[in-house]
Amino acid sequence: MAKTRTIFICQECGHQVSKWLGKCPECSSWNSFSEERQLQPSSSKSRHKPVSSSPVTIDQVQTVQDNRITTGIGEFDRVLGGGMVEGSLILIGGEPGIGKSTLTLQSMGHLAKAGKNVLYVSGEESGSQIKLRAERLDAISENLLICSEICVEGIIQWIDKVRPDVLVLDSVQTFYTEDLQSAPGSIGQVREVAFKIFQEIKNRNLPTLLIGHINKDGAIAGPKSLEHIVDTVVYFEGEQGHAYRALRAIKNRFGPTPEIGVFQMAPTGLIPVENPSEWFLAERPEDSSGSAIVATLEGSRTLLVEVQALVSTSSSIGMPRRMATGFDHNRMSLLIAIMEKRLGMNLQGEDIFVNLAGGIKITEPALDLGVAVAIASSFQNRPVDAELVLLGEIGLTGEIRTVMQLDARLIEARRLGFKRCIVPHSAKKTKKLLTDGIEIIFAKNLSEVFERIF
Repeated sequence: MAKTRTIFICQECGHQVSKWLGKCPECSSWNSFSEERQLQPSSSKSRHKPVSSSPVTIDQVQTVQDNRITTGIGEFDRVLGGGMVEGSLILIGGEPGIGKSTLTLQSMGHLAKAGKNVLYVSGEESGSQIKLRAERLDAISENLLICSEICVEGIIQWIDKVRPDVLVLDSVQTFYTEDLQSAPGSIGQVREVAFKIFQEIKNRNLPTLLIGHINKDGAIAGPKSLEHIVDTVVYFEGEQGHAYRALRAIKNRFGPTPEIGVFQMAPTGLIPVENPSEWFLAERPEDSSGSAIVATLEGSRTLLVEVQALVSTSSSIGMPRRMATGFDHNRMSLLIAIMEKRLGMNLQGEDIFVNLAGGIKITEPALDLGVAVAIASSFQNRPVDAELVLLGEIGLTGEIRTVMQLDARLIEARRLGFKRCIVPHSAKKTKKLLTDGIEIIFAKNLSEVFERIF
C-alpha cells in the first residue's frame, strides 16, 4: 500500500522542503510555500512504464515528413513556422485579457470550417460563455466541440471518444491529475498535467494548443520545466491602450525564433497586420525633432520602427528622470553615458524619455544608433531627415558596429520609400550590398554620424 507524506513546495520555483518556511532558500520568495501530500509507491517500480527500444545508427532512422496544419491566420502560422506540426505541443502565454483565448478560438474556428475536428477543452469558461465569444468571432461550426472538464484523466477519455484532429486546453493552471492531492495550479499539478498531455498527444500524433497564465514577473506561471516539455513557446504581448498585439515565439523546435506576428484588436476579433512597418509609421510627425527611423529584425521579418525621444531640463536638482518604453532602460542609460563621454554632450541635468511608437518592445542592439540620434535631435531641437534610416550597434568607445542581415533591412527601407541609410563602415566589406534605389552612407563612429545629420 502506498504511503502518504506531507511536503511543502515553493509555488515560485518548485523547491521542496519537509517543513514550512517563511522564505524560500532557493528563489528568496516570501510566503510562497504550500502544503502538498505526496504518495510514495510501496514498490520500487517506476510509475511510468518505460518504452522498450534499441539504439540504432542515425542513418537508419526513418525521416518523418513535416506535415503542418495551417490555422487560417497568416500571422499565427508565420510565428509557428508555417503552421502546427502534427504531434506538437504549443504553449501560449500572456497577460489576462491580452487575447490568448480569442486568438485560439478564432484560429480553431477557421480549422473547423475547413473540415478539421477540433476539441476545445476549457477549465475557466462554460460552454455558453465560449459560444458567445465564438458568435462574435464568427467561429461557429459543427466540427468545433466544446468541453468543460478539468481532470486530465477525463480529458484523455474524451480524446479517445472524439478522436479530434486538433486539441485545445484552456488553461493549464486550471487542470489537475488524480495522481496528486494538491490543488490545481500548484507546481506539481502543472508539471504532471503537462507531462501526461505530452505523452498522450505524442502517441496519437495530435497537435495541441496549451494556454498558460503568466506571473507578476512576466514569465509563464508554473515550473520552468513546463517550457522544456513543450515543443513551442509563444508569448502574446501588447501595451494597454494600444490596438497593437504581438505574438512572439520564444522557443520553436519546428521553426525560427524569435519570430513575430502582429495583430490589431477589433470588435470582431484579432486582425492580422500583413505590413506592420507601414502601420507603425502611419502617424509619424513631419519636421519634428526627437524622431528617428530604425530597421529592426524580428525572426525572419524586418520592421521599420519610429524611435521617439524627449529631452527637457530637469526640474529636480541632481536627480533627472530617465524613462524608456519598449526599449531597455539600462541600455538607454549606457548610450547616454557614451554620448556624454565621446561627444561632450551635457546631458547630466536633463530629463530623457525614449519611446518606440506603437507600443512595440524590441531588445535588438541594432536600435542603438536610432536611439542616440533621436536623443541628440531632441536635445539640439533639430529634426532628422525624414527619408533617412539608421542601422548600427554602438560600442563603448563610440564606434558603430555591424548588424545581422543588412540586405533585408535595406530592402524593407527601400520598399517604403526611404532614400538614405546610415550603416556601419564595416559593411563596405559585404559583397553585393544593395545600392539600387537607396543611398548608403558608411560611418565609423558617432561623431561621423552626427556630422552627417546635424
